[in-house]
Amino acid sequence: MGLVLRLFVRVTAIVGVEFMRDGIRVAGIAVRTARRGAMGVLDEVVVEVSGGLIGDMPKKSFERGLTFLSRAQWDAVNAELGSDLVWHTRRANVLVEGMGSLAKWIGRRIRIGELVEIEISGETRPCGLMEYLKPGLEGALESECRGGVHGRVIRGGRFRVGDLIAEVATEEEK
Repeated sequence: MGLVLRLFVRVTAIVGVEFMRDGIRVAGIAVRTARRGAMGVLDEVVVEVSGGLIGDMPKKSFERGLTFLSRAQWDAVNAELGSDLVWHTRRANVLVEGMGSLAKWIGRRIRIGELVEIEISGETRPCGLMEYLKPGLEGALESECRGGVHGRVIRGGRFRVGDLIAEVATEEEK
């Protein structure tokens, strides 16, 4: 058993990939502290149906209550640009680990942790701020839903880094 465990750890270290045995998870949480300002990184957050994350700047639309970014896609963008930008440079609220493109979530409902439910309503298109922060970043985020997705809060509650994320059936699908 010890040899198998050491072999797994060694392969993980060589490949540079952390294998997810338990599914898709929240890898990071961040809130916007000011327009174009620094992002605040959190371990835990409360989500309200009437808007989004407590502590985040108000959104223009409830349809964009939360924004999500795939760690795998963010890492690919960084590799392409030869950069090492932190994930919240993208100004997303939730970093998702264990899944590639988040495009398959569009039009679906997801649950974060035990309570929070989000209806994913669309792709989060990159804006000119991305180009200002890193030349080439806006273009690198444009394809394959690499800029992430956004959604409307259906059921509020609390979630934390490490919580599972799963698709759930909508009322029409039940």
